[in-house]
Amino acid sequence: MDTPQTSTIVILDFGSQYTQLIARRIREFNVFSVVLPCTTPLDKVLALQPKGIVLSGGPSSVYDDTAPKADPKVLETGLPVLGICYGLQFMTHHLGGKVVPAAAREYGHAEVELVDPTALFHGLPEKLEVWMSHGDHAETLAPGFRVTARTANAVASIADESRKMWAVQFHPEVAHTKQGMALLKNFAVDICGAKQDWTPEHFIATTVAKIREQVGETGHAICGLSGGVDSSVAAVLVARAIGDRLTCIFVNNGVLRKDEFAKVQKTMREELKLNVVAVDASERFLGKLAGVTDPEKKRKIIGNEFISVFDDEAKKIFEAEKSSGEEIAWLVQGTLYPDVIESASVHGPSHVIKSHHNVGGLPEDMKLKLIEPLRDLFKDEVRRIGRDLDMPEEILERQPFPGPGLAVRILGEVTPDRVAILQEADAICVEEIKRAGLYRKVWQSFAVLLPVKSVGVMGDQRTYAYTCAIRAVESEDGMTADWAALPYEVLRAISSRIVSEVRGINRVVYDITSKPPGTIEWE
Repeated sequence: MDTPQTSTIVILDFGSQYTQLIARRIREFNVFSVVLPCTTPLDKVLALQPKGIVLSGGPSSVYDDTAPKADPKVLETGLPVLGICYGLQFMTHHLGGKVVPAAAREYGHAEVELVDPTALFHGLPEKLEVWMSHGDHAETLAPGFRVTARTANAVASIADESRKMWAVQFHPEVAHTKQGMALLKNFAVDICGAKQDWTPEHFIATTVAKIREQVGETGHAICGLSGGVDSSVAAVLVARAIGDRLTCIFVNNGVLRKDEFAKVQKTMREELKLNVVAVDASERFLGKLAGVTDPEKKRKIIGNEFISVFDDEAKKIFEAEKSSGEEIAWLVQGTLYPDVIESASVHGPSHVIKSHHNVGGLPEDMKLKLIEPLRDLFKDEVRRIGRDLDMPEEILERQPFPGPGLAVRILGEVTPDRVAILQEADAICVEEIKRAGLYRKVWQSFAVLLPVKSVGVMGDQRTYAYTCAIRAVESEDGMTADWAALPYEVLRAISSRIVSEVRGINRVVYDITSKPPGTIEWE
């Protein structure tokens, strides 16, 4: 990651499920934050010139041989350090205290009472509602530390202000900790002195300048558009930097939503003023999908075929540019920060960026260099940037859509007829949710076509047609999700319209499974 020209808080990741949330919370008050694996060499941490360091939580025990290892010298830099949960135990263990298994494991809501407040708790009440998640506790504090807050069962907060070290046993980054944002702000802004200058305006200005420098005066770039938020914002940022030297390629893979191929082209060209090459490869994709029912095979077919189509179109653009004396050297991708974090996690590359989300596996002879203007951003930040770029809300508020499109919402074989049926049903589902004013309140809402037929009655005739499942979930980041309690009248409208208007469906069901144990998509 390039050193940002702004105040930075470094978060060392010890494997907590909440680590990304720490970064997001700090950014919410316009302070830039970076997540690094706890194994990152100290010189690389310090190269970012951080104002302070946060040690994240984690599922391990500090005294285990398999515990994530960070350089203990991170505690000797003189920078302010905040330990969270495992971070408190890491501090205690490496500075001469003792961490042991707790007699009573604390998980969930707890009440913390401040017994010796410090700058970390400035402006906070004496009693706090917090979220705990730990099985170990500090039995003996390291020399120089004192207890600053307690729960009924254990130490909740410690500090050694002379060495600029603070630590809490609870998780201030989760919503269940009511004053958590104020605590993190006290650390980042008041204790560390970080400037609150991580703003959309700052990001746009520095990113556009950086892209201009990367690409130069004559360089060209290509971008694979999906019509979604990430690729659209990435394309607009690059176009702002290099103008019509960016060519966007939008591929119809045959499993887009109803009328999407035409709508996306119109928006991209007329409203965003992008240079778009549109390729209708629907027959090519559907031909490859014929007879395939395995979900992973569908995904791979669509990913591989997209790369093939993109390659064909890119070569045409290359040849056209070569004949005019120019050559394309850059590929724009909408990679987001969660992808970067997950591909360099504390446990190693546990999650490789999916080829159907970003263009992956392009032929090496292209020798393209990457431009990833959004790689420092979370999804909500991308939308903020898009608004500052004056992009239309219909793009910025679009719900996440899987790279393999409707192919993973058609269980069983993907055929032209089934695609057409699902396109109609899905359009009705989205229309009614928008009409009820719920589209922006749910993370995703869509229809799924099941390979199940049932008997029905329409008029005086019996029918034998497909079943459609409606899925709507609420989520903050897609990692976990709860099924959305849509009002009965909305479900009634969706069901009656689909059964009445979509030939081929005679039954509608509603999916009330959360993630986990289910997934958001059905395949």
